[in-house]
Amino acid sequence: MNLRRSAAQVLVSVIRDGHSLTAALEQNLSGIANPKDRALIQAICYGVIRHYEELDFLLKQLVSKPLKAKDADIEALLLAGLYQLQYMRVKSHAAVSETVAASQHKPWAKSLVNAVLRQYLRDADNLKQRCQQHYQSHYNHPDWLAAQLREQWPQQADAILTANNQPPPMTLRVNLQQTSREHYTDLLLAQGLACQDTEFSATGITLQQPVSVDELPGFKDGLVSVQDQAAQLAASLLEPQVGDRILDLCAAPGGKTAAILELQPALAGLLAVDIDAGRLQRVQDTLTRLQLSADTRVADATQATVWGQELRFNRILLDAPCSGLGVIRRHPDIKLLRRSSDISALQSLQSQILDAAWHLLETGGMLLYATCSVLKQENEQQIAAFLQRHNDAQEITIDASWGMQRPHGRQIISGQDQMDGFYYAKLRKTG
Repeated sequence: MNLRRSAAQVLVSVIRDGHSLTAALEQNLSGIANPKDRALIQAICYGVIRHYEELDFLLKQLVSKPLKAKDADIEALLLAGLYQLQYMRVKSHAAVSETVAASQHKPWAKSLVNAVLRQYLRDADNLKQRCQQHYQSHYNHPDWLAAQLREQWPQQADAILTANNQPPPMTLRVNLQQTSREHYTDLLLAQGLACQDTEFSATGITLQQPVSVDELPGFKDGLVSVQDQAAQLAASLLEPQVGDRILDLCAAPGGKTAAILELQPALAGLLAVDIDAGRLQRVQDTLTRLQLSADTRVADATQATVWGQELRFNRILLDAPCSGLGVIRRHPDIKLLRRSSDISALQSLQSQILDAAWHLLETGGMLLYATCSVLKQENEQQIAAFLQRHNDAQEITIDASWGMQRPHGRQIISGQDQMDGFYYAKLRKTG
């Protein structure tokens, strides 16, 4: 099996067919047992997608005319080859020969792949200089997204763009129902895994180097989960109390659901809702591994006033569907798959879910609104519009040392204090 060809299949699935990188990798790695082979394919695919604008620019400088649509696999191989030569610790001759070998199913392509990669090696410095002078390839973001970030965050845009192109740290959330952060840190250190406590989450540990979850002590037994520090903040912000009835809307894949239960085991009940049955099963799988329990329901959050007509909750977590622009460093395919036109549709969906969820909140109860976005129209502007519509809603100021206080809610910029881009706002339902 040629690993570069396998990587090219994944890349075609994302770049041409519009599938998520996670889904494409899951499908294509299922038959590859060797962990090192899987790791190489993942490294190539994440790298190419993360640096796609730059690599695409380079390729256009090196070919006389675009490849035909039916040869998307050869184009993907060329991108993978360029990525290896520019960023990976692979010997140049090995990267070229293996990439050429991966194209042998189309004999005409072998000479093209060989010529393009060798031309890059001869002219690398000049080509890199051209990339630096080309805005879109230099920042590795589509024009529309870079423009939005510069308009909304003129002082922070460069930092956001840079952070989006960096691999994220691997941060863990300790299951307080089974262990303590101090004890789990000792387990990591005993296994030779250097780490440090997170600054803002009392349950978080960041590893010095990412590892497979199989290498984490007690992972299968539920001692720990993988969750960015920014996402870990949700449970403490919700402030779950003994006897509370809690609704977790748009709950999949279940990290925040589990964190709430780990923080407060004496709830009257927690209902996790998601519209996608497959994704909701991931919530149940997560809870099972962590030895936690909650009710789950497949339902449309915009129709909460229908299926939840008789239900009332003391606290609601709405982890709203969003553009995901705050987690690009974890999901670089967002840069390719997301479109500017998606944002207004997401705004409308968020608004509908907020209004529907509000009906299910007890008077005096609290709703925590969260997104993994850095766009103001999904965040502070969304909350401003909600407060205009509901005179029984009162914002609760989030007093914290993380992120930035905004006119409404609190924003974490991508990469700020090593965290993902996240937004939170707390709303109290008055009489």
